[in-house]
Amino acid sequence: MLIPGKHQTMLSNMQKLLHYVRKRVEKNKETLDLNNPRDYVDAFLIKMEKEKNNPSTEYNIKNLVNSTLQIFYAGMETTASTLTYILLIFIKNPDVLGKVCKEIERIIGRERNPKMQDRNQMPFTDAVIHEMQRFIDLLPLGVARKTTRDIEFRGYNLPKGTNIYPMIGTVLKDPACFPYPNEFNPKNFLDENGEFRKNDGFMPLAAGKRNCMGEALARMEIFLLIVTILQNFVLKPELPMEDLDLRPDVSGFGNLPKPYKMAFIPR
Repeated sequence: MLIPGKHQTMLSNMQKLLHYVRKRVEKNKETLDLNNPRDYVDAFLIKMEKEKNNPSTEYNIKNLVNSTLQIFYAGMETTASTLTYILLIFIKNPDVLGKVCKEIERIIGRERNPKMQDRNQMPFTDAVIHEMQRFIDLLPLGVARKTTRDIEFRGYNLPKGTNIYPMIGTVLKDPACFPYPNEFNPKNFLDENGEFRKNDGFMPLAAGKRNCMGEALARMEIFLLIVTILQNFVLKPELPMEDLDLRPDVSGFGNLPKPYKMAFIPR
């Protein structure tokens, strides 16, 4: 049964994306070297070859295509939503924005592009970006997990195959981990000397052994993109600062910011 509506466009676009990934997988298969994997697709194809006689294996073309698309889609969507939210928080907190810009000017200047090594010399900027990711709580439900055996957890019996949602939002707002759990405050990641302080409660994307494989890449992208933007542009919102709302427009599996308009004025 075909239910008409705008969702059909989304489904159609998804099929186009899957078709594109299938074509890329076929190109990899044509030039595959079992002893020299070039990327994720090659590694998956090699595993498929090793388990081709296992009828219950999960290593098949369908899972390869879907997982490859999910890696790119999830990486782009989460990073884009985080950047959109971060810029909104910046223009809502001009004092914090000013301190970050001063640190960028002092450590990097405007004559060169930022690099990841700069982050170690920019404790305030590093703390601000960490705090923004904590405050945003992009994926409050976390990514679903499933128990692989019967287990007991805090008096509850969880049978094998039970779906589990980690609820990482409860950790990001835990006062035992963060001194200012319900407000945006970079001091959550700064010590008494103004140096960056790591926090075991910081898990913005996932928790456990099967953590987000792209988390390190996302953190690198966010740092480089944000610093590059602030290095070259002044942010000017369309609305007065007091009218900007940091509450999410959509809150469920993910927290997405309310739409807003902003100008990027070259420095």
